[in-house]
Amino acid sequence: MGVCQLFVTCLVDALAPEVGRACVELLEGAGLEVQFSEDQTCCGQPAYNAGYRDQARRVAAQTVSALDRTEGPIVVPSGSCADMLAHHVPALLADGPHAGPARRVAARVRELTQFLVDDLGAVPAGTADGRRVACHVSCHGLRGLGIRDQPGRLVESVADRVPVRDAEECCGFGGLFSLELPEVSAASMRRKIRAVEESGAEILVGTDLGCLLHLAGGLHRAGSPIRVLHIAQLLRESTR
Repeated sequence: MGVCQLFVTCLVDALAPEVGRACVELLEGAGLEVQFSEDQTCCGQPAYNAGYRDQARRVAAQTVSALDRTEGPIVVPSGSCADMLAHHVPALLADGPHAGPARRVAARVRELTQFLVDDLGAVPAGTADGRRVACHVSCHGLRGLGIRDQPGRLVESVADRVPVRDAEECCGFGGLFSLELPEVSAASMRRKIRAVEESGAEILVGTDLGCLLHLAGGLHRAGSPIRVLHIAQLLRESTR
């Protein structure tokens, strides 16, 4: 049995621990021993995006130090956090004592759907149950990590995936963008929600909890019955 590390992310830890549990069950179902370093903290992305580079360095240094003491792939259920650890943290820490750990950790980081499909070839052997599912691939995963087909392949293994108009457009969350430009963020969200509703989906899944919380709030305020799930939750409930 191989070993992997779960980097659970701040949003999962604070707001949706059920997503973390679903990830553990999926990875264990794929034959892996899942370990979790209790010394891990934030990847530093919120401070980094806000321009607080010194604070981001301190947070990132703590996290890469903790993860560098572990072994195996580092699986992240978030394209944005995975992109931060893989690409931005090594540059952020390049000139200090944590440069080596940052590079080593970056080489081990894998976003969850990327890891399941590309590394393990572990598309779940469930039966498509007829539920109509729309899939939102978040910007950081799509543009930062090149994740395009992996989430859809996983959805299609357990449900009927429905096409969504302008599927690769941003949902409007964008971390601090949604706070600094709320009108623009809300307009993007409404456009995305209309496209999802037009698709006839019963369920909306995605790979990043921030985007999903943003869209779930908009759907709830609109009185929509569409369920919103992290892709790990859909896969786990479909193959359990």
